[in-house]
Amino acid sequence: MKKALLIASCFLLIAFASNAQRYAVIDSKYILEKVPQYKEAQEKLDQFSMQWQQEIDQKQTAVDKMLKDFDAEQVMLSDELKKKREDEIFNKEKELRDLQRKRFGFEGDLFKKRQELIKPIQDRVYNAVQKLAVDKQYDFILDKSEGITVIFADPKLDRSDDVLRNLGVK
Repeated sequence: MKKALLIASCFLLIAFASNAQRYAVIDSKYILEKVPQYKEAQEKLDQFSMQWQQEIDQKQTAVDKMLKDFDAEQVMLSDELKKKREDEIFNKEKELRDLQRKRFGFEGDLFKKRQELIKPIQDRVYNAVQKLAVDKQYDFILDKSEGITVIFADPKLDRSDDVLRNLGVK
């Protein structure tokens, strides 16, 4: 009985050892910073963002001026003119909020540009990581740059440079 239990334990131990999962760690932020197309896309995205922010700032300045003028002239205006000016200011503020939402909101212009410029590069990186996982037979590849918290990772497990080689980046 003891022999059978010992043999069963050995087989169980061997089964667990042979089923050990292989894993690696990458740093996607490091990888993307090394890809020249990513830097170019990020610069273009920053330019669009600055242009749109300037457009919003100009409209905000115009609304602020309207408010200041209204406050200064409010005493001299009739009730009908006050109401008309308040409506104009309200409409301009609404236009401004709509423009901000259109440019920087969820699924706004910035989001669409990011999808257009950066997503293809991220997809290339993802495909290179997937190829690495298949070629080296990794069960898990963890990204230590964002999202998942890796408190410690042995540098010899970092396969970021392998992904860069798969992408053809030196």
